[in-house]
Amino acid sequence: MKAASVFLVGFMVFPLPASAAARWAAPIAPVVRQADGLVVIPHAAVMPDPKRVYRAVFNATQGAEKPDQLVPALDMAGSELNVLAGSGVPLSQAKFVVIFHGDAIDALLDDAHYRSKHRVANPNLPVIATLKKEGVELYVCGQNLAALDVDPATLTPDVKVALDALIVLMAYQADGYALMSY
Repeated sequence: MKAASVFLVGFMVFPLPASAAARWAAPIAPVVRQADGLVVIPHAAVMPDPKRVYRAVFNATQGAEKPDQLVPALDMAGSELNVLAGSGVPLSQAKFVVIFHGDAIDALLDDAHYRSKHRVANPNLPVIATLKKEGVELYVCGQNLAALDVDPATLTPDVKVALDALIVLMAYQADGYALMSY
């Protein structure tokens, strides 16, 4: 225990110089500007391979912390498109699916219904439109819509109503898609 105390005291007396701090490049978001961007990591291990097909199904269950923020699954799907594109992988090599259920369903409300419920514009809609444009398949759980009595007419037309979220998850995983849960 004494050795640890001496080390801490020594560290506090001799802090690292400011020049020893990492200097990271600014993140880039070449595809989904509202999502987290890519920070280039020189000489990083396990770089994306432009010849590989990247398959992922994003299980969107969490709502945003605040109504003016993206739901986590949309941020992550957009972020991974930014990483792939920023690393030279053609987006045709990204096969992404997002299935919404639970608290994430609010992200799908059209702007009028979102504003009525949250008093701000729906920040998820531009991201959803970009993801769809880039070939991402977007689904919402019909069972959740029925249980919550959500009228599909109040949702963005960019999403398709699936019978059941878990069926979507099982089907895509059976087809080799990696499960990403947010």
